[in-house]
Amino acid sequence: MSTPEQQSPAQGARPAPDQPHADSAPADEARKEGTDDESEERDQPQAAWAARRDLVDHSPRSMSIGARARFGGGTVRGDQNNVTGNQVSGDVIMGAKTVYQFSIPGLSAPASVSGEVPASTLERLAGHFVADEDVVAGLLARLRRDHVLVLSGARFSGRRTAALMLLHRLGVSPVRTLDRDTGPNALAEQVTAAESDGDASRGFVLCDLATRRDRPLREPHLLAARDRLGEHGYLIITVDPTAVLEDVSFVAAWRPPAASDVLAAHVRTRTDPETAAKLLGLPDVTEFLSRGHQLREVAAFAQLLARHAAGEAGADAVAQFSLVSLESQVQEWFEEDEASIHLRDKAFLVALAAFDGGPYALTAELSDLLYRFLQETENRARVPEVPVFGTHVGKRLQLARAEKFEQDEHTEWGPVPQQKARFLDERVALVLLREVWTGHPSARPALIGWLRRLADDGRPLVRTRAASTVAVLARTDLPSAMALVIEPWSTSKLFRRRLVAVNALTLAHLIGTPYIPRILDGWCGGDNPRLRWVAVRAYGLIGPERPEQALAALRGAVRRLYEDGPDDLDGEMAGELAEAVELLLLSPAGDQVLAGLRAHLDDDRAVHDLALSGFVNACARTEDDERYGNPLVLDWYARTAHEGGEPAHDIPALWRAALADPRSTKDALKVLRDWVLIADRVTVTEWALAALLPRLVTAPAEHQRLSHLLRTMPGEDSSPPPAVAARLLAVLPTR
Repeated sequence: MSTPEQQSPAQGARPAPDQPHADSAPADEARKEGTDDESEERDQPQAAWAARRDLVDHSPRSMSIGARARFGGGTVRGDQNNVTGNQVSGDVIMGAKTVYQFSIPGLSAPASVSGEVPASTLERLAGHFVADEDVVAGLLARLRRDHVLVLSGARFSGRRTAALMLLHRLGVSPVRTLDRDTGPNALAEQVTAAESDGDASRGFVLCDLATRRDRPLREPHLLAARDRLGEHGYLIITVDPTAVLEDVSFVAAWRPPAASDVLAAHVRTRTDPETAAKLLGLPDVTEFLSRGHQLREVAAFAQLLARHAAGEAGADAVAQFSLVSLESQVQEWFEEDEASIHLRDKAFLVALAAFDGGPYALTAELSDLLYRFLQETENRARVPEVPVFGTHVGKRLQLARAEKFEQDEHTEWGPVPQQKARFLDERVALVLLREVWTGHPSARPALIGWLRRLADDGRPLVRTRAASTVAVLARTDLPSAMALVIEPWSTSKLFRRRLVAVNALTLAHLIGTPYIPRILDGWCGGDNPRLRWVAVRAYGLIGPERPEQALAALRGAVRRLYEDGPDDLDGEMAGELAEAVELLLLSPAGDQVLAGLRAHLDDDRAVHDLALSGFVNACARTEDDERYGNPLVLDWYARTAHEGGEPAHDIPALWRAALADPRSTKDALKVLRDWVLIADRVTVTEWALAALLPRLVTAPAEHQRLSHLLRTMPGEDSSPPPAVAARLLAVLPTR
């Protein structure tokens, strides 16, 4: 690992970029902290600008709203000040749980048993049953002909109601439900047992038939049951789309009706037409329908709306129903026993919450790593086992109420197309992480171990999502998250862990976690150099919200740095402070930061060096980090010069100071040389540079320095001077 003595003391020197790790795959021998010598050798501080880019590119969608504005977004000023979203995230995470208690059918309900469905229940369901009538007619025709029908559809898509309504429309009575534990081999036996009733017509429904690879539903099972049914008997079986079926010809797909149609049908059966129209037009109803809720939740919402119309439930209950039902679903996932939801599936849910919107393969890979940690927590004596094959992607996503989609993923080489996965409702990730951290504390050791492994991963996306997950935990329970995760990372000798701590604190602040600036202020003024490093990095990211306070803290830190070692300056920390100023300059608060740098430029040597180093660093940045991209600070100057803004005066003043100071002259001239090379290719850059250069000449020495540069600088690869140099030389004022 680099030490301060190994860093160049030159002002504005940047640490080497973060190097990728050779092996990020799970390995038992890599679990101990600080014991992998090869990993420590490769550990280098990533440049703050590159780290900021990774944070913006890989943050989850619940934290990315307004993030590019918050972190600068690659431009200075512009239309990037629409910072929104943190209050929404905070409300979801910290919103009151179980303030309103609703009864949602199917949540934590016991397994169904055999029994007759009351006629009143069938009549009530018929009153608000919604479906495509052409589809229903086709299913009825098949049922009359075959007497057996397998209805395949997603859970909670209304397939059970559809089965009952098909039998009801056939005029079948009675209708009996069979125990869901009935196996394929026992189908005929169950039907036979009910045949002794002597009814003219009989209907049977078996919901959620469980099948396995070693226990599939086969055509002979259904043919045997049909023989037992006789001429007036009918059987409908509902199954998941992933059910194991062999040579079954009686299968029909069930597509759920639109949630809006189901809600309207339920509300209209409970209220008069005028009231129903008013209820369905409420903004909270529109919001609810946009969230992709399951039909069981739609039915429960209709009941609540009817109670609201009758004055039995308030508007707050209506507004909160969507979130409360979501919380109930998440609680159901983690309260179910292993027989209902396997531990591996629960691990996938947690991983999807951390990597919501990320590549599916990556999420699945790291969910298996979490599964191993959870197994160890359950039983230390057991060797963790992860099945290599046999995972059905569709079934996993259906359980998680998620979807796959294709989208480009940002990489250091450019965008790469990826198959990704995300929750249908973006709030699920926040609610789920809160539930696991606060509702199931016994899972904390496994979760902390998992997050530590993610923080050590070589992939920026993985490290960023480790940080965003910890940010949610901090918003939920700041003391525990600080003590168990953030502080150990912040005091680690490994730069990569400290950088994850920086991102965690930044994102925690973004979603409204209190006291983050107070924590950073304390660390920046403290004695621990590693905590000071974390605080300085974080100031560059959250500083745009409070630029004056951030600059004051950075000035205090650099003064202390110079006081502690005037003859042996810590070049690493000096570089970090300069990079923090660079990020602040290239943020939406750039105008205020620039004015602050100029106002305090002559306070003392430490502040002077900090201002010029950060300014020269910022001048080296180009649009999209392209080699010949438009320089961001030069573009900033051109726009403000046209508008007559203060930066049009501050930028030339800092340029003159940087060129005149022996400590920064070399770096400043190098940046100017790069600008000239860009101007040789980009006309807009040439115009902007031609407008700036005359403002940099107020004395003979300044004229001599710039004219010498333009007369003697070579082109690229030692080629002749670029033609633009002569044109720019002509715009310099005469001596």
